[in-house]
Amino acid sequence: MDTSKEPHSLSVKGKFIIPCQHDTYKALISKQFYEVRRLSRPSLAQQSPLAKQDGSVTIDSRAALALPHASIDDGFALTPLLTLPPTFGSAYVGETFSCTLCANNELTDSADRKVISVKMTAEMQTPSQTLPLELVPASDEAAKSGLVPGESLQKIVRYDLREEGSHVLGVGLSYSENVISKSGSSASGGRVRSFKKLYQFQAQPCLSVRTKASDLPSHESTMLQAQASRLSRYALEAQLENLADGFITLQDLTFDAKSPFRSTSLNWDLPTLERKQTTPPTLAPREVTQIAFLIEENPGEDEGSRKEITKDGRTILGVLTIQWRSAMGDPGVLSTGYLTSKRL
Repeated sequence: MDTSKEPHSLSVKGKFIIPCQHDTYKALISKQFYEVRRLSRPSLAQQSPLAKQDGSVTIDSRAALALPHASIDDGFALTPLLTLPPTFGSAYVGETFSCTLCANNELTDSADRKVISVKMTAEMQTPSQTLPLELVPASDEAAKSGLVPGESLQKIVRYDLREEGSHVLGVGLSYSENVISKSGSSASGGRVRSFKKLYQFQAQPCLSVRTKASDLPSHESTMLQAQASRLSRYALEAQLENLADGFITLQDLTFDAKSPFRSTSLNWDLPTLERKQTTPPTLAPREVTQIAFLIEENPGEDEGSRKEITKDGRTILGVLTIQWRSAMGDPGVLSTGYLTSKRL
């Protein structure tokens, strides 16, 4: 038999656990069955109640409900039922890519071969680099004793999506095959076999962030006027737009100011006389909200804590970090690069 076309004793199955949509697709390559399932958290099923009918129509108004029940509001569009999305959807920048990998020993109990020294590797190819991925758990018995017929080796990989564009998950599997004698007492003639499988997906932006830093007059109430004239103050404004297909709720906004600056949030967490904190906003798809921070230069900083100026005359202010959750609670985080002021 041509060894290059001989079916492998092991097959690889992967389950993509990405907080978005769901899809199942299959491929048959070189007589090996590879199955990839992308899973997601479910969403609440929707229903379309029938309009009220006149007396001549005998159709029950609950006939169109997803879950007819006396304790459920017939006129409400959402139901307690959970449903999986019907399409593949998108993976979003800021989320964590999680995938379960499974290597299955497809040999039967009567096979004359034995699989040992099973090793699995994974790497992620992003638009800018290729990174090896850590497999969890790191240790396993399959690397030493192998897999008996019908046994599986399962691993989990995770990767934080930080770039837009095409991503490729590469999964490699190597193992040794030993021929078992007819008596079953010994194995010999081992050979090393290996193959690699690639899974491609697109990472799209979840939030669009547009920023603007405006100069403010120096604050002279807490320091000498001569010193105040040298201290800088800025108003940082940011426009956030939800580019995802579903609702997201903003959780936390932080601005990591670069020395010698400090930042004060002017958003829903700003204490007021009436209440200490308001509710974070929820953004529908393509909805926009505005946020702002007050950035001030600290008085009395050491001489070594000087403002950093770029080559084109801009002052480096700091980094903005935004955290959110999807409608079903999936977390996301996005950090900007260093934000700067206008040119001097």
